[in-house]
Amino acid sequence: MSFRLHAPVVLPCDASCTVLRDAVVDVVDGRIAFVGPAADAPAFDGEVRRLSGILLPGLINSHAHSPMTVLRGLGSDLPLLRWLREAMWPAEAQMNGADVRTGMLLGAVEMLRHGVTTSAEMYFYGEELVSAVLEAGSRVVFGSAILDLPGMPWRPMTEVITKWIDADGLRFGPGERIEVGYGPHSAYMLTPEMLSEIADEARARGALMQIHVAEAPDEDIAQREAHGSVPRLLASAGVLGGRVLSAHSVHLSPEDIKIYASHGVGVAHCPGSNGKLASGIAPVSAMLEAGVSVGLGTDGPASNDDLDLFEEMRLAALFARVSSMDASALGAAGALLMATRGGAAALGRTDIGSLTSGYWADLVHIDADDPAFAVGLDAPDAQLLANLVWGSGSRRVTDVWVAGEQVVAGGESTKVDRVEAQRNVGVVAARLRA
Repeated sequence: MSFRLHAPVVLPCDASCTVLRDAVVDVVDGRIAFVGPAADAPAFDGEVRRLSGILLPGLINSHAHSPMTVLRGLGSDLPLLRWLREAMWPAEAQMNGADVRTGMLLGAVEMLRHGVTTSAEMYFYGEELVSAVLEAGSRVVFGSAILDLPGMPWRPMTEVITKWIDADGLRFGPGERIEVGYGPHSAYMLTPEMLSEIADEARARGALMQIHVAEAPDEDIAQREAHGSVPRLLASAGVLGGRVLSAHSVHLSPEDIKIYASHGVGVAHCPGSNGKLASGIAPVSAMLEAGVSVGLGTDGPASNDDLDLFEEMRLAALFARVSSMDASALGAAGALLMATRGGAAALGRTDIGSLTSGYWADLVHIDADDPAFAVGLDAPDAQLLANLVWGSGSRRVTDVWVAGEQVVAGGESTKVDRVEAQRNVGVVAARLRA
């Protein structure tokens, strides 16, 4: 499959957040073959599709629990630990693999309609979750949740992932849409020794390890009393050094940030969920200044409660500004890069997150027929980016491709009946409430 997309504006999301005018993106066999001004483009024999608006890379949701679409709105006004113990965990204990597949299918469709082509998921029932992702046509980095609870021993859960990777490889499926890794829940659910052993398994396979860190001020009191902080615990236990994604990372000290920077730890910043649960505001500016790779995450649709990464861009910038009282703390370009190349870097991926030759052709088209772009696409670069991030958001996402396959057209999934997917989630939700 080969085609060329020709758009008035192309945002490659390179390190400088370049704005290309009258530009093309060539796709050959699911990967990007060329990105640049149309005047510089090589001869092309395939189909040429002319677009009306802005073309950019698929967004990367660097932390999510998307099957929780079946739990959306449950325990909505509780703080984090009560929300988990009183609302989430009792409901999740009733969920089976079919429920997870149902919730993930709608979550994947919802994300694609918002321009999110990749999500890093921490959840259970991996085979069912992966099946839903393949049906929707999105991309996932799956970290199988690992806890140590009565009836849920951590080592067998770890061994299942190890055997899966050893059997199928780290990435597989059409367009390598599926990546499998480890998801130890947190340092307050697992001991340092357990975390160390899981990290060894992940490092041996080049797999990503996703873990919740310092989300709320009262979640890890015992760990901080014993080790100073969770990042210090992770460093002393030998957990860091491979591909590690630290979700939330709200309550970090300057020393913690230095630990992350020196060990190459990626961070998933989840401003919407952190705000709703009153968990706090992560020190994003300090992390970026220290060289920490920071992506954006929605967290689960029961704590956010949507899966819209454009909204997270706005919230990340707003929170960075109001927490520092500096209106220049995080601009539109910086927020966009966090949702794209920053997310890829946080996940340790070098094949998604920007429009680069050789990368997978995960693409999003934003139609410009919207009041946000009334000043025109020929506006100065900074104004155009501001109108996209601050004004338009995801409401004009009309077309999405993953590995060169069009999975959203005219704002709707090309592969899944959204209305039926919504109805199926409603059936599961009603059963869980009963």
